[in-house]
Amino acid sequence: MAIKTYYRCLSGNGEREMTMQEFKKWLKKYDADKDGRISKDELRDAIRATGGWFTRWKSRKGVRSADVNGDGFIDVHEIENLVEFAKTHLRVKIVEF
Repeated sequence: MAIKTYYRCLSGNGEREMTMQEFKKWLKKYDADKDGRISKDELRDAIRATGGWFTRWKSRKGVRSADVNGDGFIDVHEIENLVEFAKTHLRVKIVEF
């Protein structure tokens, strides 16, 4: 049975490589209430799923770094703002294919 993943591969340093579309799809998987936005708690679940540490701190910092309108959520227009945070704290590399 094939296992579907939302990232292309792990690089030599353990980073997950994803396209922007794959990154958005991966995040959407953690949108528990299906409202089209990522909350701090939903981001914490995503970080926890990657084996990340300090999930509470990272999720707070991630939402703050990406949330342009200040509503406390990351919506579809703000996901691209999360890329820099993902590179630094989630060990995700966004690649173009």
